[in-house]
Amino acid sequence: MPYTIKKVDVWAGEIADRPGGLADKLSALSDAGANFEFLISRRAPDKPGTGVVFLAPIKGAKQKGAAQAGGLTTTDSLHSVRVEGPDRAGLGTKMSRALADAGINLRGISAAALGRRAVTYIAFDSAADADTAIRVLKKALK
Repeated sequence: MPYTIKKVDVWAGEIADRPGGLADKLSALSDAGANFEFLISRRAPDKPGTGVVFLAPIKGAKQKGAAQAGGLTTTDSLHSVRVEGPDRAGLGTKMSRALADAGINLRGISAAALGRRAVTYIAFDSAADADTAIRVLKKALK
């Protein structure tokens, strides 16, 4: 079973570090029809009272408008690649080793497996690194 490897836009923004801070941010997006495949939220230890949320996908004008109105943006400093396919022992090691051997530094990685499927989001500092990573991962995961 092949892997799907593609660039994705991850949206990010600040949230209030209080009960409902995340829910408030997500509500407008859900009302606009967003169906999140990826969501990470955490406190910002360097900015008391705030947190950060990263999510994808945001599709279409209505969802993008809701995201922008809620203070979410994509950025030129965060480039993400989504890898989806069969889960297997050593998959994370195989991907991270292939990228390391190609001289590509990771900005961050988030992965999960559900049943026999795995999905991984890998962040890079440049579009060039993301493009190279796609080629490297397609070769490594044949």
